[in-house]
Amino acid sequence: MAVHHSLEVAAAGGDGGGGRCYDDDGHPARTGTMWTCVAHIITAVIGSGVLSLAWSVAKLGWVGGPACMACFALVTYVSAALLSDCYRRGDDDKGPRSRSYMDAVRAFLGKKHTWACGLLQYASLYGCGVAYTITTATSMRAILRSNCYHTHGHDAPCKYGGSYYMLMFGAAQLFLSFIPDFHDMAWLSVLAAVMSFSYSFIGLGLGLANTIANGTIKGSITGAPTRTPVQKDTLKAPPAENKTMKKASIISIVVTTFFYLCCGCFGYAAFGSDAPGNLLTGFGFYEPYWLIDFANACIILHLLGGYQVYSQPIYQFADRFFAERYPASRFVNDFHTVKLPLLPPCRVNLLRVCFRTVYVASTTAVALAFPYFNEVLALLGALNFWPLAIYFPVEMYFIQRHVPRWSPRWVVLQSFSVLCLLVSAFALVGSIQGLISQKLG
Repeated sequence: MAVHHSLEVAAAGGDGGGGRCYDDDGHPARTGTMWTCVAHIITAVIGSGVLSLAWSVAKLGWVGGPACMACFALVTYVSAALLSDCYRRGDDDKGPRSRSYMDAVRAFLGKKHTWACGLLQYASLYGCGVAYTITTATSMRAILRSNCYHTHGHDAPCKYGGSYYMLMFGAAQLFLSFIPDFHDMAWLSVLAAVMSFSYSFIGLGLGLANTIANGTIKGSITGAPTRTPVQKDTLKAPPAENKTMKKASIISIVVTTFFYLCCGCFGYAAFGSDAPGNLLTGFGFYEPYWLIDFANACIILHLLGGYQVYSQPIYQFADRFFAERYPASRFVNDFHTVKLPLLPPCRVNLLRVCFRTVYVASTTAVALAFPYFNEVLALLGALNFWPLAIYFPVEMYFIQRHVPRWSPRWVVLQSFSVLCLLVSAFALVGSIQGLISQKLG
């Protein structure tokens, strides 16, 4: 969450009247609490990736699967704690705030690191657009297949291509990309939260129900056999924001880790080594078909809005970049009023039309070329895990806390960073190998 958007995680608020209260730095007053922060983190973290946890646990087994989730929960907390301490430069109570991840990198590490961070962030956001296109098309097909299996039986050849549905999703995103301030609509976050929890709890409930119906817990200690081993709200102060964020991180990580363990372990217990890559689209479950349809519809609605949330920072960056580079260009800066039948007049900028069209078309094209849900998720995670979640927070923390080289704390954190780098590199190699295997196989 902090990687993609901001170090500030709770809602900016007004004074409740016609005017607006402001902080000492001129920004709107911060009214968020630890509990609003916890709610935002949990909502942001629990997404469609939770449906592939049973498949992940199946690869590692009853020991390795839960142990890995616990280890990554610990790593996530360490990363969040380090990042929380970098919210202010200097004094934790009075130092200047960094209101975004890139602002913090710029303040602590300089311009070159900021460019590297920005490139990685935008690549991650772009990758999310590709993954959302794949996932939504998969859910669309899953609804059709679910109805087909219910009507014609589980052995019916219910096959549907994915290209058409990816193009449908791309067309919908192209339309949504031209809605002004789409990411600022309050209902978007509410809808995303409701949809995310709906399909996540349905997947969890179906895994539990299937385990009870089986009368046995499937799976093994070592997991599935393989041929090779690689197969926006702001926090009010006081108390100091970093202290509130650390408490919120602990609570949210405990809650999400427990939820992840339940989803992954119940799914593995239900299907063992045959756990599908996605509990709701891989057809480990056939009935009740209407509930599976509803869950997949929730995924589609969640990702329709989620794509826009992750795309808006790229759109805004492009708008600023070209406006600053070509201040006299009418193509870049002029707006034209367009009136369509049955719709109110709208202002159109030619640069925005062209850039957003190319952006949506490119994410759709990449998804069409690599329509592999689990492999794409693995590649995105491997690419961004170490630099954004580990390297930058560790390096900023050294500067913020004036940690001397070769001190015990410096050695421990550097060792932690190197270990995470090795894990990330290993995962990257495995995800690329998996992606190539899927493409060629």
